[in-house]
Amino acid sequence: MARRALAAALIIAFSPRMVSLHAQGRAFDPAADPAAEVVDGNVRITVLTARLLRLEWSPAGAFEDHASLVFLNRRLPVPPFEVRRGGHGELWLRTKYLKLHYAPGADGDSKFTAENLSIDLTVSGSAASWHPGLSDPENLLGTTRTLDRARGSRTIEPIGPGLISRRGWALVDDSERPLFDSADFSFARGEASPWPWLLQRPPGPRQDWYFFGYGHDYRAALGDYVRVAGRIPLPPRFAFGAWWSRYWAYSDQELDELVRGFRENDVPLDVLVIDMDWHKTFLDAPPVNDASGHLKGWSGYSWNRLLFPDPDQFLRRLHQEGLKVTLNLHPASGIQPWEDAYPAMARAEGIDPASGKYVPFQITDRTFAKNYFDLVHHPLERQGVDFWWLDWQQEPQTAVPGVNPTWWLNYVHFTDQEREGKRPLLFHRWGGLGNHRYQIGFSGDTRSDWESLAFQPWFTATAANVGYAYWSHDIGGHINSGNEDPELYARWVQFGVFSPILRTHTTKNGAAERRIWAYPEPYADTMRDAFQLRYALQPYLYTEARRTYDTGIALLRPLYYDWPEEAEAYQARGEYEFGSQMIAAPVTAPADPATGLASESVWLPPGPWIEWPTGQWLRGPARLERRYFLGQIPVFVRPGAIVPMAPPMRYTGEKPTDPLILTVFPGSGRGSSYSLYEDDGRGEAYRHGVLARTRIEVREKGDATTIEVEPAEGSYPGMPPTRGYEVRLVGDWPPVAATENGQRLDWHFEGNRLTTVVSVPAGPVTARRTIVVQRAAGAAARRGELDGFAGRMARYRAVYDALTRNWSATHSPDVVTDAMQAGDRIGYHPERIETELEHLRAIAPLVPAAAEAMAKSDAPLRARVTSILADDDHSP
Repeated sequence: MARRALAAALIIAFSPRMVSLHAQGRAFDPAADPAAEVVDGNVRITVLTARLLRLEWSPAGAFEDHASLVFLNRRLPVPPFEVRRGGHGELWLRTKYLKLHYAPGADGDSKFTAENLSIDLTVSGSAASWHPGLSDPENLLGTTRTLDRARGSRTIEPIGPGLISRRGWALVDDSERPLFDSADFSFARGEASPWPWLLQRPPGPRQDWYFFGYGHDYRAALGDYVRVAGRIPLPPRFAFGAWWSRYWAYSDQELDELVRGFRENDVPLDVLVIDMDWHKTFLDAPPVNDASGHLKGWSGYSWNRLLFPDPDQFLRRLHQEGLKVTLNLHPASGIQPWEDAYPAMARAEGIDPASGKYVPFQITDRTFAKNYFDLVHHPLERQGVDFWWLDWQQEPQTAVPGVNPTWWLNYVHFTDQEREGKRPLLFHRWGGLGNHRYQIGFSGDTRSDWESLAFQPWFTATAANVGYAYWSHDIGGHINSGNEDPELYARWVQFGVFSPILRTHTTKNGAAERRIWAYPEPYADTMRDAFQLRYALQPYLYTEARRTYDTGIALLRPLYYDWPEEAEAYQARGEYEFGSQMIAAPVTAPADPATGLASESVWLPPGPWIEWPTGQWLRGPARLERRYFLGQIPVFVRPGAIVPMAPPMRYTGEKPTDPLILTVFPGSGRGSSYSLYEDDGRGEAYRHGVLARTRIEVREKGDATTIEVEPAEGSYPGMPPTRGYEVRLVGDWPPVAATENGQRLDWHFEGNRLTTVVSVPAGPVTARRTIVVQRAAGAAARRGELDGFAGRMARYRAVYDALTRNWSATHSPDVVTDAMQAGDRIGYHPERIETELEHLRAIAPLVPAAAEAMAKSDAPLRARVTSILADDDHSP
């Protein structure tokens, strides 16, 4: 009665009782504040937020306050809401955004139906209404378990619904989902801590629904979702480096040689993924099943000592190279008698090892799970295995009804690492809603074709709609004939650069190749540049991943999150936001063989944009047809964008990020800012505020650009006390001076990209650094003269290369060489830039005719140079 009386009035209450570790996402309170609950007989309505309602019906009026596998934390600050009651249990509930009407009727049947329950809301200024059973053809979808054998968008398993919809509402039915017996995931006592475990719901019918009524405020919907369902963990920093993976029976010697190949060819690498042949596979015998009924050797936990005679030394060597190691698991077969851990595991499970009886896989049994980790996994981890690849695909169910084996495997493996005190990392398949708490996703055995590549940008971005932020795809594809298309692989690698995880992969096919240095030019150099760009972006990637943890908004996400009222934002399936500073639209179709240019139809949201590879200014909203060379990745940034970057490294964290590279794009006008995030990259202290943030501000006033690096706030173990900076001002006039506190700084100018590079000496990270770059009077007002210069230089170079490739038949006319060398000359003498640009304007009209005349006897060559120069429509 007290609850009912409290909820019947206008409630403006914010509960002071919050679990101490909730802010870190480790411990939760699944019981809502009583002030947020409205109970009426067999119905309970909980106002979790002003736009998120929990709707429960129980025939006995017994409501559930345990955490479910998805919804862990219901104790949130109580938003203002109003309740009014009428006869026969009729109820009206109103928040700032939602109007609920419930009228069970005189017959006393209170179960929610379309006849007795409705919720009204406003979506983009228009009235909308929901009732039970209403279909939603405009749900924006979520993700699916696997892309195994998918043909492009034709997946073998359907993509499930998302938490957001163009209709403005989404409903999650939690009625049959199992529960946790505890919501304390803090594991304060390490492996001695209680381990939240499965709890079946009581028998009988019930309704337990979560109504998301956020309209088109998709960011708010997902932000509130992670408040009630747990945050998206920050992966260890090394996860954002490159991963090598291949289905191959490698020996330790071969893997050593592979790693040496990465180092010798200046290709960075962080993670070595060793597929199932690390253990005994028995694949040289006629296929037989083991005692569990699965293919013998598909599961395994014991090193293949022929391939790996001394795993301890082998793993130690890899760690000395700065690498992390993950091993493949298919854990369906339990622990068989030939496993190294069998005697100890059998005894722990009450089986006489002399019997040779296998230990069945019972991962939903708490005792088995504890023994499984303590006796099987932890010894391998102590040898040097850093994390596990759960390639589960054997069974559709567990011994506990309603518990998805993929979901539960992900949970126990991830939390086992938490209990060990590690920052967890898991490589696994999607198990369903709630698995956003256990990164990183393995999307399965994708096909090696353009159709599969073209599907992956949309698929990856759409997973953000259920908070699944870290898909890892088989870059290059798994299923292939061995007839490798180097262009396809290069474009896939480029997508990988602008993906959550860059992991190359292929199947057991001797003709298939994933070593990028084994490809002919220009593909090898193009892919090496892509890998190095990925590593240069590490400070940006890690900062944006922290933003994902804080907000629930994935690093890679659809455009409609920020442009929900633009119809084109929903149609731009090949584009996505990549963090806060850029939009990526990777090339996913082959180039025209005659020109070497790939055509892309790109939609740009409203406002000005700068095309990173060409330096061209564009304006949206507009759909544009663009063409790109092999080495160009379509990325668009706002004027004034700030992208923190790192100097070259062989692996993530090889050395301190010094200098920190600040890449700044022109045209911010009133200024722009970015907050760099850093922590130790490996521990769990980031959840407790052990971190550092460094704010960077850029201001433009007249012809001067001021870059101010504020003192770092906070600290973490291993934080460097000093740091230098390299400021890169992209696509702008060269300076006449660069200073810090009146002291001149060294700078040089990259002419082909019109980029000023200022070197700032090291200083304390606790000090404010103010760098001023001064240009000639009137330079800022003349930026339009530089529009697209980098793209033009790339085209002139492509024409030059095409004409000189067959020197006996053609060569580059002087005017083409002259134009191609303009940026190079500016780099040597930036003070002559105006003279060079005037000269280029004078000779540019002569370039097409001269190039075509030189190629007149070679029709394909002439068509190529003509097409390349067709886009040369901007005066430098």
